[in-house]
Amino acid sequence: MTDWPILSVVTFIPLVTVLFILPIRDDTETGRRNIRNVTLLGTVFTFILSLFIWAGFDASDAGFQMVENVEMAGSGFSYAMGVDGISVLFVILTTFLMPFCILASWKSVDHRVRDYMVAFLILETMMIGVFCALDIVLFYVFFEAGLIPMFIIIGVWGGKRRVYASFKFFLYTLLGSVLMLLAIMAMYWDAGTTNIAELMQHDFPASMQTWLWLAFFASFAVKMPMWPVHTWLPDAHVEAPTAGSVILAGILLKLGGYGFLRFSLPMFPLASADFAPFVFTLSVVAIIYTSLVAMMQDDIKKLIAYSSVAHMGYVTMGIFAANEQGIQGAIFQMISHGLVSGALFLCVGVVYDRLHTREIAAYGGLVNNMPKYAVAFMIFTMANVGLPGTSGFVGEFLTLMGAFRANTWVALFAATGVILSAAYALWLYRRVIFGPLEKENLKAMLDLSLREKVILYPLIALVLFFGVYPAPLLDATAVSVDALVNQYSSSLQAAAQLAQGMQ
Repeated sequence: MTDWPILSVVTFIPLVTVLFILPIRDDTETGRRNIRNVTLLGTVFTFILSLFIWAGFDASDAGFQMVENVEMAGSGFSYAMGVDGISVLFVILTTFLMPFCILASWKSVDHRVRDYMVAFLILETMMIGVFCALDIVLFYVFFEAGLIPMFIIIGVWGGKRRVYASFKFFLYTLLGSVLMLLAIMAMYWDAGTTNIAELMQHDFPASMQTWLWLAFFASFAVKMPMWPVHTWLPDAHVEAPTAGSVILAGILLKLGGYGFLRFSLPMFPLASADFAPFVFTLSVVAIIYTSLVAMMQDDIKKLIAYSSVAHMGYVTMGIFAANEQGIQGAIFQMISHGLVSGALFLCVGVVYDRLHTREIAAYGGLVNNMPKYAVAFMIFTMANVGLPGTSGFVGEFLTLMGAFRANTWVALFAATGVILSAAYALWLYRRVIFGPLEKENLKAMLDLSLREKVILYPLIALVLFFGVYPAPLLDATAVSVDALVNQYSSSLQAAAQLAQGMQ
């Protein structure tokens, strides 16, 4: 494993797959089918290889593993890759979700199929690269380059307002990232390195930490997205094709949370402590406000999108609680949300492919002729609510525990989000699934096809498995999280002792 650049191989296999599908013409049905088959095989192969990363990962080692480092002569930075307990799970989640996205697009995308698949494969490489990069410049390149394929996916294959939604997505995320680029330049001038592991050990001056933290926050807060810079997300979700929504909710929203864990806490601990009350406030507002907004929606996708903003509020709250329960809960919540929200958007895609509308009022009584779909949708809805026995419960419970240790009032207000999420999620489920089957166009709708079962059933299994037995995920992150918390606490203690000595 040490001689094999497994991280680079997994990262760039999707790009290699692009080379195989580019020569295939997509102006015939046979050509389009071949493009889909090759893309699916490429994403499945990427996932299988990523399991070698999981198999070779030592959960008892808090440092970076499977490190690859190639110095770029004269450039001041290096091609450095590696994973630790915080990043390895996101790599696996990315490679796991991608084949489902390709399957979900099998019939719904029938024009410019080759371009669509190329965009998704490039996006996969960029997302994996973000989680594996150990050089801050390389991280920035992957982080920003991922904007382009998602911008194209929404803008070309989206709904009626796709151009508006894609430009809004692009401009929001790009603006914050310009500030992050300036911060990266300042960090290099101060530390003399762009290596992330070395930057994590570097003591930035307290006054500098404040500005660096704000610059990174501007980028990561939009990515998550946090309230009040969340308004691009509902538009992007509503207009994006089903697979685009899955990746947007499942992976792209996690880049912000990962950034807070990789940069904000370890590199700017003093500023993180100073701004923690500010983040708590935004998190609680996001949990309560966007849950109330979700109740008012008449579009299924938009309701789930606002739900995602609320759930990301638990993540930021857990991260800046800066204790073991909070951070582990935040990571678990991000992984769980990637599975659950991705599955919910896939469920929306199932009925949208049949009826071509996302209006809640257009449905009702689907349990009568789509019982398997009703069960699948119910399980994911319960997980979204945080029902014990599903993965959604574990993440929310741990983040609330972490927040309770940091600030009782924050935990109290955040806990109301559990009640509100039950209100809007169960209201949605009742409107769509229960009631009499009266509408004629609904009576002809068939239950889950074999392809749809292949997509949804593995997600059901994982949501229930990690809800009952979360140990594999918690054990993988435990040592790395413990090291992060200890480093954070030590930095605060050293700063407090220095302040006392100066007095």
